[in-house]
Formats: sequence, C-alpha cells, structure tokens
Amino acid sequence: MMRHSFSRRGFMKGAAALGAMAAAGAAEEKPIQGFEDTASNTVKGRAWAPVSDRKVRVGIVGYGVCRFGAAFGFQDHPNVEVVAVSDLFPDRCAELARACRCAKTYPSLEELVKDPAIEAVFLATDAPSHCRHAIEVLNHGKHVASAVPAVYGSLEDADRLYGAVKASGLNYMMFETSAFHDDCHAMRVIHRAGGFGELVYSEGEYFHYLDTPLDSYKDWRKGSPPLWYPTHSTAYHVCVSGGGFTEVSCYGMPSHLPYLASGDNAYKNVFGTEIALLRTTEGGMARMLMSKDTPGHNGEKGRVRGQKGSMTGMVYDGRADISSLELAKPPLPPGVEAGGHGGSHGYLCEEFVTSILQGRTPLVNIAWALNMTVAGIVAHSSALKDGELMKVPVYTL
Repeated sequence: MMRHSFSRRGFMKGAAALGAMAAAGAAEEKPIQGFEDTASNTVKGRAWAPVSDRKVRVGIVGYGVCRFGAAFGFQDHPNVEVVAVSDLFPDRCAELARACRCAKTYPSLEELVKDPAIEAVFLATDAPSHCRHAIEVLNHGKHVASAVPAVYGSLEDADRLYGAVKASGLNYMMFETSAFHDDCHAMRVIHRAGGFGELVYSEGEYFHYLDTPLDSYKDWRKGSPPLWYPTHSTAYHVCVSGGGFTEVSCYGMPSHLPYLASGDNAYKNVFGTEIALLRTTEGGMARMLMSKDTPGHNGEKGRVRGQKGSMTGMVYDGRADISSLELAKPPLPPGVEAGGHGGSHGYLCEEFVTSILQGRTPLVNIAWALNMTVAGIVAHSSALKDGELMKVPVYTL
C-alpha cells in the first residue's frame, strides 16, 4: 500500500477587505468566504513558458458585490489586453475600469459585444443571466468564459447554451474554482494516470454559512435553492474524472434562518441544506451537498475512492505508485497570482487564455460545465418531491 501526503504550504496568506463601505467612515467589509488569497501548491524551480507572444483581446463584464470582474488576473496576464469593461451601474463600471487598467467602458454587455476589437469576453454577471449573456457573446462571434454556474435552475437553458456553444465552434469555459484547488488538481492527475482505477465513490461539499443573504442584483441570491449553485461540490467528481451523473435522489432540510424558513423569496424555497446521492456515468456513486445554514468549517472540499486507491485532501492512499507524478500545479505567468478560492483564480484565467492561443477545448468545457450544473437543478426537483429518484441529462463534447 502506497501512502503519499503533500503539503499545501499553509492554508491562507491572509485576508483583505473587498472595499470600503459606501457610507463615510464605515468600517471595511468582512471578506466574502473564499475570496481570501490562499497559498497554492505550485511547482518550484521552473518558470512559466508562454505558448505564444500574441495577446488575446478581452472584454470583462460585471463588478458586483463579489468584484469578480477583476479577481482572476486578466489585467495582469502577459498574453491579454483588456480592451473594454462594462457594468450596468456607472460607479461600478468606473471601478472595474480602474482595477483592470482599462480606458474603454460600455454601459452594458449588449454594447460591449459589438466592439470588433474584442475576441473573448469574461462574464462576471448575475447567475440568472449567465446563459443569456453567454449566448449573446457567442452570437457575436467571440469566445466566452463565465462565472458559475453555467445556467441557473433551467434545464431548457442548459440545452440552449449547449446548442449555442456547439454551433459556434468557439471556446466556452466555466470558471469553476474547485477545478484548480490543490487537491482536485492532484486527483485529476492521479486519475488520468490510473492511480484510482474505476471510481467507486466521490464526495463534494460546499458549506457557506449565510445568516443573512449576500447582496445581489435583483436579489437573485435571496432564498436561492442550495443545489442550484452546486458546482463547487460536483467538481469533485466531474473535474476529477471528466464524467457526469445519470440519476439523483436528494433531500432538503428546511432552514432555521428567518429569510429562508418563511419561503418568502422568489423561489419559494425553504431549504438551507440539500444533500444529493447520485449515480455517476462510470457506474459509481457520489454524494454532493450545499449548505448555507450550518455554521462552522466553511469551504469547498471533496474526496474520491477508487478500486486502486483513494484520496482525501492532499493524501493519496492506494496500490498505485504515484511517486513519479507531478501533482503540484504548473507555474503561473509573472504577475498573475493564484488568488482566492484555494489558489484557483489565476489558473482559471491561464487555462482560458491558453486554450484560445492553442486553438483547443478548455479544461472546464461546456460538457463539464453543464454536467456539474444540471445535476444540482434536478437534485432540487427531487428534494421538492421528498427524494424521488430522477434522471439527470448527460452532456458530451
């Protein structure tokens, strides 16, 4: 039996407030969970090697409460020129322009995508708009990357987005942060080398305690079903194996938090926690959950068990000799930080940009993105029917 443990070199470098409160003299905001810069298990002693000297001309849309538009390092990447930015709110648009060191702004995505100088767009907009916005970008002949999830609560939107990506021939990538957590990256490397064999079981957990809902555009976050935001969990199967899910049974727990317990929200949702048991495309099982009303031990984490070995955190235990595998993440370009959400931000930017430069499909492609997303949509429907077993659509490239 081979047992390997890999240091994460500390969990956090520290936390910085996202910005000053609007009111004069107010204290700095408490950082949103996951946005703290974190240490990254990155290869030492090797410099980043560019694949091209070309610059991808990027437009960035969205600078809401999460400030995601500037969080992934596009403005610092040596192969990127940020051509223009946009937000519906003029003050946020101006802030995004400053953060991205960009002079050109547009009042909306619909105006930005008309700019012929832009060849790719990153969407940091509200989740309910991700599908519509991504299709708009594709329809204007531009590559697109989107914050999570790919679609919001609609299987019909999933089919529409899938069709638009396939018809366009352009690159689509979902910026799922768990995909580049140190452990998920290492699991993917080990799985591709056969170190797990057939996956029998996987787990993904996303705990984000919210005693009051985060601010959001048109209150889309208020009362949202937990597993409509599933990808931080489901990534611990899809982004390890490349597979998906075929059926699900899910239970929801009514929340004790007032803003959820009443069901007084646009979704009429009362669940603060949803736990799903899923059959995988490989024939194994997975347990995936999201909880926003259980305090303590917050974060995204997962584990896998296969016929040859298992892994929890950065510890592999199994029959395969993985000592020759490089499990640390590759170096990033100079000036691009690994960033928050487990040191994933810079890697997502690098993967999207490099996929365009190399003319290849990005890692978190449309099939992976939808397989991570739709499982949670169907899971919530199952929870509303007291755990009824339901079929989950599977997407392929």
